[in-house]
Amino acid sequence: MGRSDERVIRVPPQAIELAKRFEGFHRVPKHDPNRAYPYICPAGYPTIGYGHLCDPKHPPITEAEAEVYLARDLQTALTATLRYCPVLATEPEARLAAIVDFTFNLGAGRLQTSTLRSRP
Repeated sequence: MGRSDERVIRVPPQAIELAKRFEGFHRVPKHDPNRAYPYICPAGYPTIGYGHLCDPKHPPITEAEAEVYLARDLQTALTATLRYCPVLATEPEARLAAIVDFTFNLGAGRLQTSTLRSRP
């Protein structure tokens, strides 16, 4: 087996904190303080927990389960971010975190067509 020099980049902790702060753990309806139920986000999609897209009939989840979904969603956003903006792999972690959060919120397609990619 050969050794790979490819650097593994993890989701920056700042990206997790940004997503948690801006998304919030939506406890909808409010009568069940320990679980989140699907709700319709401002963009019109069924969502649960920390902004995870889901089936409208998704069963309620705990905050811990929402954090697992968030980690997976942010890993997907990180992969897309580095695909379209590979230079971010060598940039300060805070900058990478901000763009990962952008990708998480608006999607890889928006990042791909964004003027953000052409900014230094």
